[in-house]
Amino acid sequence: MFKVLILQRYYNLSDDQIEYQINDRMSFMRFLNLTIADDIPDSKTAWNFKERLVGLGLAEPIFSLFLKELEHLNLILNEGRIIDASFIEMPRQRNSREENQQIKAGEIPPEFVNHPHELAQKDMDARWTKKNNVNFYGYKNHIKIDGKSKTVTKYCMTDASVHDSQALDLLLDNTDEGQNLHTDSAYTGKNQEILISKHRMNSRLVLF
Repeated sequence: MFKVLILQRYYNLSDDQIEYQINDRMSFMRFLNLTIADDIPDSKTAWNFKERLVGLGLAEPIFSLFLKELEHLNLILNEGRIIDASFIEMPRQRNSREENQQIKAGEIPPEFVNHPHELAQKDMDARWTKKNNVNFYGYKNHIKIDGKSKTVTKYCMTDASVHDSQALDLLLDNTDEGQNLHTDSAYTGKNQEILISKHRMNSRLVLF
């Protein structure tokens, strides 16, 4: 099932699509050590497996073990670091201005409490932000990438309102010492320079 997740991420497939592609592609079946006589994991099985990993707190440990295996195979080449962030948009909430203010304050609007089914469909953690005069609602995925292999080696999630540079301290660690750090202008500033210097990295600003 972990290999199923690898295929999903590598080919950007939904749960329904991964079920179809496993049945359709012999290359996928060989990768999963399956034959046409075996039961194929369906979309609900893939979804449930991901939910169980999160619920049991196993996502991070498995990610770390996966990286160690890639390092053992010399697939992470440690030739520079790239840090960037991308939006993960969520369905926009139709809340009143007062309800949004309560959510930002960390409160649950009384109207939601009185309607449990409505509350279950509300995302209380996503936030609004604006970039290039375009509004986004949801989260940000902040990632650190090995410059040569383009493998993601560290990540963190925040709501969309958090500035890219605020996640820098969460992404850098002692394995980055001496590396060239490639970022865009979102990661410039005095605090960012102090962090980069703290980890003894060489800043390489990339202008887009």
